[in-house]
Amino acid sequence: MPVPVPEFGSYSFVAETKEDLDWADLVTLDFNLLTTPEGKKQLAETLVKAVREDGFFYVKNFNISQERVNRQFSLGNRFYELPLEEKLKYIPLGLDEGEYNGYVPAGRRILDPVSGLRGRTEVYNIPKFDGFFKHEHTDLVQSHLPEIEEFSKSLHTEVLTPLHQLLAIALELPEDYLNKIHDYSKKSEDHLRYMKYTKFTPEENEKLNRIWGGGHTDLGSFTLLFRQPVAALQIKNHVTGEWKWVKPQDGTLTVNTCDALSFLTGGYVRSTIHRVHAPPKDQEHVDRLGLLYFQRPNNDVVLATIKDSPVLQREGYTQNEFEKSGNPVPTMEQWTFAKQKWQRTKNVVLSDPKFRTAQILPGWNEKIYT
Repeated sequence: MPVPVPEFGSYSFVAETKEDLDWADLVTLDFNLLTTPEGKKQLAETLVKAVREDGFFYVKNFNISQERVNRQFSLGNRFYELPLEEKLKYIPLGLDEGEYNGYVPAGRRILDPVSGLRGRTEVYNIPKFDGFFKHEHTDLVQSHLPEIEEFSKSLHTEVLTPLHQLLAIALELPEDYLNKIHDYSKKSEDHLRYMKYTKFTPEENEKLNRIWGGGHTDLGSFTLLFRQPVAALQIKNHVTGEWKWVKPQDGTLTVNTCDALSFLTGGYVRSTIHRVHAPPKDQEHVDRLGLLYFQRPNNDVVLATIKDSPVLQREGYTQNEFEKSGNPVPTMEQWTFAKQKWQRTKNVVLSDPKFRTAQILPGWNEKIYT
C-alpha cells in the first residue's frame, strides 16, 4: 500500500500542443493481458516488434495510480523551486568522474559555440533503496523519502519485472532469467530522476536549430518516462531512420530499451536513439518537467551476449561490439561509469565531433546520430 505522507500541493500540467506534429506510431503493451499464458505470449510478440523496429513503446494498466505519479511530479516541481544555493549542496562528489546521484546543475555543456548558449537542464537523481547507497537529501525530499521509496520499488514489481519476463519469453529463456540479473536486492546503478528543462526564448531556439540535446542512447536496460504533455522527445525509427515525435498518452508509461540490453542480446534488442527537440511554438513559453526511472543490470553482470537463448543462436546474434573487437567485455559497473564520465564532461561543445565520437571503452566509440 502507498505510504501516507503530508500534502505538498498539486501539480498542474500544461495543455497539450495543438500543432500537427509528425507523431511516431508506437505499440502499446496492455498489462491486463499478463494474467494468461496466451496474453503473455501476445505481449512478448508485441514487445519484440517494439525493441526491434519502433524503439519506444507504451505500457498501460501497470497498477500504479495517476495520483501517485502526480505526487512525484509535484515533489519534483517543489524541488526545483528551491533556491539554487540549497540544491548545490547536493552535487555528488566525483561528478566529473561519472558519479551521478544527487543534483547536477544546468550549464555544463555549450549548445551553441557562436552565442555561447549553454544547456538549461537540471537533474536530481535518487538511487535505489537496496542498502548500498547513502540517502542524503534536502529536507523536502527527506521528509517524503518513504513515499519515494515505495514508488521507486513499485516500478520494479509492477513494470520492470513483467517487462523482463516478457523479453525472456520472446528470447525462449526461462521467465526469471533476466530478472535474476536485475535483482533489486543487489547493487546496481538504478535511479529515479526529477529533470527540469528550463525554456529558451524563440530567438535562442533558432540559434540552437531547435535542438536541445542531440541523438543518443541510454546506457542501461529500460528507461521509464512518465507522461507529461510538453512535446520535446523525438525518436529515430530503427527501420526507416526517420525522426518522429513521441506523443504523450494518458494513463501510460513511455519505455525505451538501452545499451546494456543490446550488449546482452548481441544487438538483437536495439538501443533506442532519441533526442530532445525544442517544444512546438504553442508550448515554447513553459518549462518542461520530467519524471523518469533508469534501470540497469546488477553491477557485477558481465555484458557478454547471452548464450542460452535459442532465438539469438538461430538469428545469428551471438557477439556484441566488445566481443567482435576482441576487447574485454566490461561489467555493468565499468560500463556505467565509463559512459557517465563521458556524459558529464564539462564545458564541451555538444556538437564537437571529437566529443560525439569519443571512445567510451576499448571496443566502443560513441556515434553521431543525425
